Amino acid sequence: MPDERDEDIMMQEDESERLWITVDRRQEPVRIDKYLTHRLAGVSRNRVQQAIEAGWVKLHDKPVKANYKVKPGDQIEVWLFPQPDSEEIIPEPVPLSIVYEDEHVMVINKPAGMVVHPGNGNYSGTLVNGLAYYLQAGSTSTGALPRWGLVHRIDKNTSGLLVVAKSETALKHLALQFFEHTTERKYLALVWGDLQQDNGTIRAHIGRHQRYRQLMDAYPDGEYGKEAVTHYRVLERFYYVTLVECRLETGRTHQIRVHMQHIGHPLFNDETYGGNRIVKGTVYKQYKDFVQRCFSLMPRQALHAQTLGFTHPVTGQRMFFEAPLPEDFKAVLEAWRHYVSALNIRQP
Repeated sequence: MPDERDEDIMMQEDESERLWITVDRRQEPVRIDKYLTHRLAGVSRNRVQQAIEAGWVKLHDKPVKANYKVKPGDQIEVWLFPQPDSEEIIPEPVPLSIVYEDEHVMVINKPAGMVVHPGNGNYSGTLVNGLAYYLQAGSTSTGALPRWGLVHRIDKNTSGLLVVAKSETALKHLALQFFEHTTERKYLALVWGDLQQDNGTIRAHIGRHQRYRQLMDAYPDGEYGKEAVTHYRVLERFYYVTLVECRLETGRTHQIRVHMQHIGHPLFNDETYGGNRIVKGTVYKQYKDFVQRCFSLMPRQALHAQTLGFTHPVTGQRMFFEAPLPEDFKAVLEAWRHYVSALNIRQP
């Protein structure tokens, strides 16, 4: 099992990460690109060299060159971005819902069911495959793919907005905004249960599950994982489930899903974190049948990245985008409204 230092390096977060790596005192002099390729699991040497060339690898706050030889005790600052190497991307004509585009950035409304990037058995039909095809078609150069990058990502079965950088300058500028939490992101989530408070904040570190490594879990502050903060606001109550707006202060993997499970309110129909069973409600068959119909209407976790705000990396203009609820989410909300109304349940 990797130690905590290596775990920090291997974890893939929803947004870019800035890492500090201390060179071991027994380390022999070796080129920094070779050293980082060895230290960063799953990162190719070509990608490391591109990062160094772009100035994303620093020593004493200054960009280093690829031929620099590391020394014992060196404190290396590395920016990582959640994107595959360009040579691993196969351009494919995947439909994209482009909300906004200029020469520097793109904002895309991702449908539920679409994987963001290749990997883990999904090597085609992803948003990244579609982006490669779209951007290559509009490029004046031939052969190599145009430079671009993901700054953050959302889960396969989560719908909504994400921003794509179309240049290294835009990528670095946007990544810094995500790192410093100056972006605005709000999600709509349907969760099990009736939350006691109309507003609240969930603070719990998020890290890999100690036993099931493909899952994430919440931990007390400072014990394990990384700091995660989610602010929520109740929008509509349905007695057995509640519609909430979640504002991310940090951007950890599965953050809203894990945080809501942590406080006893897993997302409706979230198979991974226990929301695909009846968590709250009656024992009557009519109710069970109704919930199953809702699961059929929305066969995924009820989570939608509704709003996205950031500062344009070149113009400095503050930009804000909003994506309407997809049809499956709207259908489930209407079903719950009719159900509660028919039962004449008085809302608190």
